[in-house]
Amino acid sequence: MMSKKDLPRLVLLGDLKQEYVAEEIEEFTDFARSKARILASCSVEQCEREVLQQSDFAVVFGGDGSIISAGRSLSQYNLPVIGVNLGKLGFLAEFSVEELKEYFKEIMSGNVVVEKRMMLDCGIFENNLEKFQSKAVNDIFITAGSPFRTIELKISVDNQPLASCVSDGIVIASPTGSTAYNLSSGGPILSGKLEAMAITPICPHSLSFRPIVINADSKVEIAPQRLNEGTTVSIDGQVSRSLSENDIVRVERGKSPFLIVNNPMRTKWDTLASKLSWAVTPKYKKS
Repeated sequence: MMSKKDLPRLVLLGDLKQEYVAEEIEEFTDFARSKARILASCSVEQCEREVLQQSDFAVVFGGDGSIISAGRSLSQYNLPVIGVNLGKLGFLAEFSVEELKEYFKEIMSGNVVVEKRMMLDCGIFENNLEKFQSKAVNDIFITAGSPFRTIELKISVDNQPLASCVSDGIVIASPTGSTAYNLSSGGPILSGKLEAMAITPICPHSLSFRPIVINADSKVEIAPQRLNEGTTVSIDGQVSRSLSENDIVRVERGKSPFLIVNNPMRTKWDTLASKLSWAVTPKYKKS
């Protein structure tokens, strides 16, 4: 029989203020008590660095927003995330509570795929001095904001001018984030394992400005030419920073990947079809 110190070490993460999260964490704790060492149960912000460094897996209870928030913090620890879906969509939170219990032994034994997801780094510079920095799991986007006039942005890739964009903003998405705001804005779906970035304008004042996909090692710089008072840069739709015309926004590949445990019951294409009805066959009228 495996001794307690040899059991896999888990940290359980979730927003205890959200509905059902505390109850599900408590139920899972009872299930896993003899199968793993639970080092802590906390929110990402409250977890001590030492706990995260010592853990083998982070089990995140919540929706995709909780997974994304955790991913920005956990990537530096090389800590695989098991997402338990208590939200609406569950693109990244791949497991239900029952599925996690069913595959718990396989996951702890390393018999499932842990996928490396590319992340993005965003910096905002003024006079060559960095005044803001953040990681992103999904995307970095600039939105026009109030009074909701179109804005103008000059975009360069690897110090080469790409385009001038008059629009409601722009999205730079990782492969993971390609199915989020990027997709809603008409951008392409990228395979999660791909190493690339998608650049997608938001409602461009042009019929010919189409989204593009660039190499993951590219450096994107955005120089504002005309903004609104409320124009902001947003990180994963969770962290925002106001933008001025003296700023330069720089987006690059993140230094460390986000590790997520795949659900062996489904593929990423199953998830696209089941969650977003992608490529679903039309419902023909029966003759």
